[in-house]
Amino acid sequence: MEDVGSLERLVERADVIISVCPPAAAVDVARSVADIGFDGIYVDANAISPATARTIGAQFERFVDGGVIGPPVRAGSTRLYLSGGAATDVAALWHGTALETRVVDGGAGAASAVKVCFAAWTKGTAALLLAIRALATAEGVDDALLAEWATSQPGLAEQSERAAANNAAKAWRFAGELDEVADSFAAHALPDGFGRAAADVYQRMATFKDTADTTLSAVIDALRRPTTERDTST
Repeated sequence: MEDVGSLERLVERADVIISVCPPAAAVDVARSVADIGFDGIYVDANAISPATARTIGAQFERFVDGGVIGPPVRAGSTRLYLSGGAATDVAALWHGTALETRVVDGGAGAASAVKVCFAAWTKGTAALLLAIRALATAEGVDDALLAEWATSQPGLAEQSERAAANNAAKAWRFAGELDEVADSFAAHALPDGFGRAAADVYQRMATFKDTADTTLSAVIDALRRPTTERDTST
């Protein structure tokens, strides 16, 4: 990695620019690059809706839509989905590396659609589990619920614990991603409430940004805290 000092210098030197940032910043980052007059390949690999990807792509002559799935742990754990006219060229940049690339037919927006559908399940169900645990605690039936899960839904208790431990520190950026998920559903007249509710759950957890070893009980407290008592500045 080399720090070239400014965005202008980066645009001047780069043949390919890859944007990976919090979803809410994706449009502004792309606009900043386009305004300088970048004429190379712009790859937006952010967790955004297909419509947002196409809006960004309209600013560049050569655009590739991307979506990252999986953690950067080891070879085979992470896939970069790519779509658009130069997707094959961009995929070749990672040939022989630990990152697997998969080219998706359908032009700009297709790779983002894969990511949106994947995140709707993984991050959406994690948010639902956390909200359920918060409700059970509020009603005083958490022990009874866990006993029922142990009988009929084995693994859900541990899954809810992992949802808190693994997602709390990153929840501040998941909120924007789930808003993009909701927008994707709404664009096709599908119910978007799933994504909106999950975004709300993650926004309530935003105070855990970069916090290590967050407990489920702390997350439940944050979810139950009235809006007037929550820090919404993150």
